[in-house]
Amino acid sequence: MNVAIAGMGAIGRKIAKALDDGIPGMALEAVAVGNPQKASEFLTGLKRPPRVLALNALAQHADIVIESAPAAFLRELAEPVLQAGKDLVILSVGALLLNEDLIELAKAHGAKIHIPTGALIGLDAIIAAAEGEIHSVTMKSSKPPLGFHGAPFLVQRGIEVLGIKEPMQLYAGSAREAATGFPANLNVAIAASLAGIGVDRTKLEIWADPTITRNTHELVVESDAARLSMKIENIPSENPKTGRITAQSVIALLRKMGGHLAIGT
Repeated sequence: MNVAIAGMGAIGRKIAKALDDGIPGMALEAVAVGNPQKASEFLTGLKRPPRVLALNALAQHADIVIESAPAAFLRELAEPVLQAGKDLVILSVGALLLNEDLIELAKAHGAKIHIPTGALIGLDAIIAAAEGEIHSVTMKSSKPPLGFHGAPFLVQRGIEVLGIKEPMQLYAGSAREAATGFPANLNVAIAASLAGIGVDRTKLEIWADPTITRNTHELVVESDAARLSMKIENIPSENPKTGRITAQSVIALLRKMGGHLAIGT
């Protein structure tokens, strides 16, 4: 299957390198980048450099398109991919809440939207628990202050976190309300919400914490089948808003899609 990647940031580059090194059944065919000159050195260094195309042209050259671009570009990328009946891997899960009609678009054209596990632990268990009854989902997300720099929620309220000396709670409420305020920070919470009891019932706390160096997520799920209590501490990638494991999660998904043994729900 031919694969295209939208965005050549820390995540996009790692996925591209894995595809170039070899994932059974997969080949990197095309990419879309915001700054072609900036990405050219990396792309030309690959054994099989992909073609560089516009966002809306990726669907014509790939069976699977991976979104690792800023959330604002999701719709421009997604519509032609889904209309062509292709597979779309979305990392900007929060942006999907603002474009929920894309799910119906996928259904109408026989396309499929994939949301990787990303930086979250236990997503399979939440999906399984949702086949019964989930009573509550609570989540606490903490990151070093730099990971929240420039978040719309903070900019709109004039909140500065870079100089804080102790943990500061930035938000407490539903996952839906937080999605627009922290578009680059809450993909794990939105994924957990969609897998479980929805974004309106999932309760979320967001903390900027200068005492930690890893992006940390603590999740508690109460259900009729099990009580799930999970904590993950992700090492940030070159982009402090994103953990290294996010790109690895997409690579694992591609191996699962192209392989003959699928492990996990």
